This record gives sequence, C-alpha cells and structure tokens, in this order.
Amino acid sequence: MRVLLWHVHGSWTTSFVQGPHEYVVPVTPDRGPDGLGRARTWDWPASVVELPPEQLADAGIDLVVLQRPHELDLAERWLGRRPGVDVPAVYLEHNTPLHGHPDVPDTRHPVAGQSAVPLVHVTGFNELFWDNGEARTTVIDHGIVDPGRRWSGELAHAAVVVNDPVRRGRSVGTDLLPDLLAVGPVDVFGMRVDQLPPAAGLTTHEDLPQASMHDELARRRVYVHTARWTSLGLSLLEAMHLGMPVVALATTEAAVAVPPAAGVVTTRRADLRDAVARFLADPAAAAEAGAHAREHALAHYGLPRFLERWDEVLAAALAGTA
Repeated sequence: MRVLLWHVHGSWTTSFVQGPHEYVVPVTPDRGPDGLGRARTWDWPASVVELPPEQLADAGIDLVVLQRPHELDLAERWLGRRPGVDVPAVYLEHNTPLHGHPDVPDTRHPVAGQSAVPLVHVTGFNELFWDNGEARTTVIDHGIVDPGRRWSGELAHAAVVVNDPVRRGRSVGTDLLPDLLAVGPVDVFGMRVDQLPPAAGLTTHEDLPQASMHDELARRRVYVHTARWTSLGLSLLEAMHLGMPVVALATTEAAVAVPPAAGVVTTRRADLRDAVARFLADPAAAAEAGAHAREHALAHYGLPRFLERWDEVLAAALAGTA
C-alpha cells in the first residue's frame, strides 16, 4: 500500500512508518509546515519517500492519512481526488480540543459532520472529549520504537520534555518549574526551551536528535510530565521505555497511562514536589519504579500492537468498510 501523509508529528510518524507499507511525505522548496519532507532528527526507514506536490497525482497513492483540517483541501488539489470519495482516507487526531476554549466538552471536531472518512484518536481521552458527531471513530493508542532500557539515573536531576514552554505556558506546566527547582536541579529538553528565563538549577537542552535526547534523559534520575492540557506526550512513553520513574500530573490520558508502581500521578503541587524529591534522594526506589514503567510501556505502548491496529484500520479504509 502507498500511503500519503504529511510530516506533522515527528515522533508519532517515526512509529507509524515502521510498518510494511510505502509512505509518501510531501516536500516543498521551503520545507514549510505543508512540505517538511523526511525527518532530520528522527531515524526513518527508506520506505519513506518525499515527493513535491506536483508529482503526487501520478504517484500511485492508495490511501491518505489526514492530520489537519486543511489537508482535505490540499489532498484534493495535489492528488486531483477527493479524500473519502475518490481516494480512501483516514483522519488522525493527535490533540485534545483547544485548551482555553470556553466550550471544550462541546467542541465539535472538524470532520464531525461526515461519515466517509473515519476518525482515529490517539487516546481514549481525546475521543471522549471531542464531539465527534457523525464521524466513525476508533482509538489507536500510541506505539513507541523501543529505545531499550538505558536508565542509569547517575544525575540526581529531574528531566522535563516540552516544546515551546514560553508560548504554551500553563497548558504544558511551565509555571511548575519553580516548584521542581525547589527540590533539585531540573533539565528541560525540547524545542525553543532556550527561551526560558535563567534560573538557578535550571539547564536547557535545545532540540536534540532523538537518540541523543534518549541518552541524556536516561542519565537523569526521574522524568516529570508537567502538561496540564495536551494529548498524551510521547516523551512520557519514551521515558517509560527507557526505564525512568515517572512523576506526572493526573490530567488527560496520563491519568490512565502511568500505573501506580511506575511512579506518582497527582493533581497536588505538594505531592508533585515530594515525589520528585523522594526519587532524587533514593536511587533504589527510582530504579524499581523505572523497571515497572518500562514493563508497562512495553505491554501497552509497544510498536507491534500499534502497527497491527493501524494495519487493520488502513485495510478497512481501503476496502471501504472502516
């Protein structure tokens, strides 16, 4: 099967393209949001081919995976075929309804008014909170390319992974960093983390390649998931695969993704600080929780299950039975 999808979410796509198909990603001269092409900081197989928009109509595309509302129009213009009508399509929703929206429980999904294109959510929380209308929905939980158990915890630091912490602010828990710094050093990894104001004990690591980030994360004693209102962060699942103990806010899907033995999931600031302090001070407890985290992640967020579920959905869409 030849699948067209846009390079929107690098970590998710890294897992998706491990499947048995050929994957076509659009590329434009500026490598802008609609034409990023192949990843530069993730390791993608040779089965991922980048093509300019003008070549897509003759590229033998069998199915389109849509991830943003305007891709419905892009696909029709670039392929000369309408998704869900002339070419099989699936719409993948990565995100929760927009944070701060006054009607979050009632937010209608962009493809809610149709049933030709099935709607796949990456978490049960997302499926529950969007108003999906007439769209046929399913949930395919994330799957992770296993980086292997790398945790050493040699640095008694907390690790946080977040992109755009200044712009996104409270939704990703940027305001919680002072609470964490009160109990120990904090290393923040991600895109545009160098925009954070300097603080004693705070170190930023800007946009590392995935393999390097995994190595560096694994040297930190504990992973802290500070997001209040985002979809389930793949960095959380990657940290669990690495064998890191987890301290997370009990919000969105994290509340069910992290079992009690893997760390602490809480809505209390004091509990958040206390849990981080305990793991920083007790390497043995951190190692034990990290082992449970890895075991759970492999069982529930492993790559084989993820690819099997996606193959089922793609085959059904191709057959017109999704």
